[in-house]
Amino acid sequence: MTNAADYSWLIDGLPTLAVHIDGNERIAHVNAAASVIVAPSMIGRHHALALRRPEAQAAIRKGLDQGERCSTRYVVQGPSKDTVYTLTVIPVPKGQGIFCLFDDQSAAEDIQSMRRDFVANVSHELRSPLTSMLGFIETLRTSARNDAAARDRFLGIMEREAQRMSRLISDLLHLSRVESQERQRPMDMIQLADICRATITQLKGLAEASAVAVQLNDPGNLPLVRGDADQVQQVVQNLVENAIKYGKSGGVVTLTLSQAALPKSAAVRLDVSDKGSGIAPEHLPRLTERFYRVDDHRSRAVGGTGLGLAIVKHIMHRHRGRMLVTSDLGKGSTFSVLLPVD
Repeated sequence: MTNAADYSWLIDGLPTLAVHIDGNERIAHVNAAASVIVAPSMIGRHHALALRRPEAQAAIRKGLDQGERCSTRYVVQGPSKDTVYTLTVIPVPKGQGIFCLFDDQSAAEDIQSMRRDFVANVSHELRSPLTSMLGFIETLRTSARNDAAARDRFLGIMEREAQRMSRLISDLLHLSRVESQERQRPMDMIQLADICRATITQLKGLAEASAVAVQLNDPGNLPLVRGDADQVQQVVQNLVENAIKYGKSGGVVTLTLSQAALPKSAAVRLDVSDKGSGIAPEHLPRLTERFYRVDDHRSRAVGGTGLGLAIVKHIMHRHRGRMLVTSDLGKGSTFSVLLPVD
């Protein structure tokens, strides 16, 4: 009969987490990867002492007693997050027990969860304006058919809701396009100061309507950076537009250009600062999540889709840059982007 230790070379050579349980139902060997599930100190002890989950025990018993290959979903509980494994039990010939292979499915589970959340968020964002528009259409066909004042008011609301859906769809398309290009580094050389000036001109009407002064501090002679001009302008536009809309209580938005450094290169830094109400610290880590809003009602009131900073994040990834956020409640916020100098 083959000794259980003879399989240690095979277990150690597997790229996945692997455990050998011998014919005496004791743990014979654990490879290095599987030590996160079964401690090496458990070698020689009964498998039930290390693998206690009912799902795992049912699969192990089936493999040992019936000699059948089987699989089950297995969850290892962690201090901050559970890890999801697919446990595959493979009988070893000649009564030498079973191999237990653990395939980490946590990343796939996270992706599926993100997809479900994304679909749910998009559906929710579209359902609200659609429901509102359908209600107004029904009213215009019935009780407000001959009421000119109500008709004009309802049509105005419907127009705003349609524009909101249009902005959402546009941002979704932008996000999809940016994600598809994220691994393709831009090849053009651009001057960030020129893009800042063009953006300020483009948003002049919004700034005047919001009674906000937009200022640019440019030291001049900053080096060129490698970038996609359209995408970098979208970054600057998103940050300046947010500063105008959410920081307008302060009346001033300042763009400051400077030289900086990234871990592997020099960089050009742009700080977009406002003097608004600021953002609470607990919100800062989640600002770039899709559809995350600090103030849901206020965001929708000013036309926000909840995707602007997510787009900024992915554009910065493509440019091998970095985005930073600092904020003081009651004093304002500063959103910074650093673009590497080639």
